[in-house]
Amino acid sequence: MAKIAIIGAGYVGLTTGACLAHLGHDVIIADNKDDRVKSLQEGRIPFYEPGLEELVSNVVKSKRLSFVLGAANASENAEFHFLCLPTPSNNDGSSDMSFFEKGVDEISPVLQPNSIVINKSTVPLGTAKRLQETLTNKESHVVSNPEFLSEGNAINDFLTPSRIVIGASSKEHAERVSKLYSDIDAPILLCSLESAELVKHTANAFLAMKLTFVNEIATLCEMTGADIEEVTSGIGYDPRIGSDYMRAGPGWGGSCFPKDSASLAYVARSAGFEFTLIEHIIELNQKHLDRTAQKVMQIARNNDKDIKIAAWGLTFKAGTDDLRYSPAIEVLQRLEKEGYEINAFDPMVKGSIPNLPFTQVTDDPYDCVKNADALVVLTEWVNFVELDMGTVAKSMRNPNLIDTRNIFTKSEMEILGFKYVGMGI
Repeated sequence: MAKIAIIGAGYVGLTTGACLAHLGHDVIIADNKDDRVKSLQEGRIPFYEPGLEELVSNVVKSKRLSFVLGAANASENAEFHFLCLPTPSNNDGSSDMSFFEKGVDEISPVLQPNSIVINKSTVPLGTAKRLQETLTNKESHVVSNPEFLSEGNAINDFLTPSRIVIGASSKEHAERVSKLYSDIDAPILLCSLESAELVKHTANAFLAMKLTFVNEIATLCEMTGADIEEVTSGIGYDPRIGSDYMRAGPGWGGSCFPKDSASLAYVARSAGFEFTLIEHIIELNQKHLDRTAQKVMQIARNNDKDIKIAAWGLTFKAGTDDLRYSPAIEVLQRLEKEGYEINAFDPMVKGSIPNLPFTQVTDDPYDCVKNADALVVLTEWVNFVELDMGTVAKSMRNPNLIDTRNIFTKSEMEILGFKYVGMGI
């Protein structure tokens, strides 16, 4: 059993800490927000992640997990120190390292000799090496151990991962960290600090590229009469391509893909390399979001009255309450600029949304669609499919359905009276 400090009680920190405690380690999670620490100490989780509240409760009861205010209070007696701090994007695509650097400054004076500082934050290439130089006099060591958690499936991603990446300048230090995961059955890649940092950015940028490619093919399908679901099924059987991340949608977003793609492009520019592929992927995603909004506006313009739009889904994907860089929000922002009246519903979102000042968030999906001229489905929540779509069609002024996630069947919706528009079909 190792003594572990987790610096940062956000999505990555809380999931990482709870899972490491579940594996039997003695874990303390620190945060600099007093209200968040108090909430966690009282058993309240500040965000939604399936299974996490129960897991946290179990490991707290077993006394393997606790919470403290202030990073130094967690690190003073720990052997391993996981940095799980936010690194949001600046306007130029670079990473704002202020939260990260503050966390390092707080733990640096209390680090015990031969302790290991493990970076899980997504940071620019070269950060670990610079951090090692900073901590040289502290007799501590730096390891890069990127996270690959997907929201809505984070616990499973941690406990049954596809791989564990550990970057270090010393095999000894890498192996010390790898022992923390000894109860997990997964391949472990030991590599350099730089490679580990680049793996994280590359993984998310590649998945963003795959989604962009599918969305571009979906547009081509609409122009030629092909069906995107048949096309992706046909190529997904090829093991070199695979079937994951092959669903057309309104555009990609979330807390990682936009930030990591922009950061990779910035790192490339800083190194003197014009990474035009990733730059173009980011640009194409914005154009696809424009096209998605245009689908709604094209149908809405066919009506001669004040247009009322209903939207189902606000989070960037199902299974989370995360609204960061949500494609749903981006599409609705474009519709707000055109002056449409918008009602929105999402099972995980209550109250107003600052980024959508003119959108009314309702508590009921049926109330959301009353007298609407178009219903746009923006998030793939499974309970949307379970709703009575016949009732939905009858309560709308004009039963137009823009299904940006292709969760409904076109023929079935048309029987119910909808004019159906999907993505690539």
